[in-house]
Amino acid sequence: MSRSVKTAATLLLGLLIAYASGQRSMAQTYGLGSPTNGKEIAAWNIDVGPDGVGLPIGQGTSQTGEPVFLEKCAVCHGDFGEGVGRFRALIGEKSSLTSDRPIKSVGGYWPYATTLWDYINRAMPFGNAQSLTSDEVYAVSAYILAMNDIITEDEVMNAQTLPKVKMPNRDGFIFARGTDIKAITCMKNCVDKVTITSRALGNKGVPAKP
Repeated sequence: MSRSVKTAATLLLGLLIAYASGQRSMAQTYGLGSPTNGKEIAAWNIDVGPDGVGLPIGQGTSQTGEPVFLEKCAVCHGDFGEGVGRFRALIGEKSSLTSDRPIKSVGGYWPYATTLWDYINRAMPFGNAQSLTSDEVYAVSAYILAMNDIITEDEVMNAQTLPKVKMPNRDGFIFARGTDIKAITCMKNCVDKVTITSRALGNKGVPAKP
């Protein structure tokens, strides 16, 4: 038997041994984890996208959402959505988005009412997330939308009506992907001269003069 044939035979034998060893390893278990079931998967599968896919059965209005909001949300966001301390305001002037320090409120900034529902459902109330029922989430969503003058107080929000709500700034977002980013982003020689108009905030929150 030639040397090359012996080498090939040795390599083939090694591959067969490795394959057999791998098959045995795949069949072994180490007592970690457990099989999942439909109920466990459903507990994680709660996302709702812009198109409203995933919204559950339920409904609510601003009128039914007000007491829920006052009891479970106002401690952080204020009775009228004005925000308390470090917690974000839910209402604000829509025109503020064009200012130097825009207020990213639900009415002025949020692009889809359905993702508002999604966020409230998965993350609120703070410290007790996912404790609200579907009806309560619909109602609180309706209350916040009504506070921002997007819907009326008696409009019913559910899986059919919520996706139809047109948020004021839905068309104010630019979706850039891949090569599109390079086309709209300037990386060098963007302006002829750089002018400093203000510096970091002072102690009173007022920009210091350059």
